[in-house]
Amino acid sequence: MKKQKLILISFFFLIFNNISSLSLEDNNLLISGKPKIIDGDTLKINNKKIRFSGIDAPESYFFGKKQLCILNNVEILCGKLSKEKLIEKIGNQVVNCRIEKNKDQYSRLIGECFIKNLSLSVFMVKNGYAFDYPKYSNGKFRKFQTYAKNLSLGLWQMQFEYPWIWRKKNR
Repeated sequence: MKKQKLILISFFFLIFNNISSLSLEDNNLLISGKPKIIDGDTLKINNKKIRFSGIDAPESYFFGKKQLCILNNVEILCGKLSKEKLIEKIGNQVVNCRIEKNKDQYSRLIGECFIKNLSLSVFMVKNGYAFDYPKYSNGKFRKFQTYAKNLSLGLWQMQFEYPWIWRKKNR
């Protein structure tokens, strides 16, 4: 009964007040709202920074540096490209994020975010603008990465370094 009341209250505020919401579902924190996109794998809803769990996207700004990829001998700001793809996908839609219990090393919330029933993590990896992050994913997004790689989608048509390797070199 408590869960039903909480869901109804959240629904009421979303529909009638058009504000972001926080709620609990099956002991997971849910955050919903129109996001500000920080990076290809990070957004902010209601002043809460959320890092997508299990994937990694190129850096658009990391300690003052921007990650580059190479396409036909031309340098591409691939972090910016990844961020723009996420902005384009989300548009003006509401995003719902299921937040995990633990935060990351930068104290960001970690979770998987959705537009309706579409996982933004799956979308980014399957289209080649982010990568399965084996250290944290347990291979959850591997098949989507293989799909993008096999079809040379997104960053797979360029020369790049995986973001976790690039960050290690650029700290």
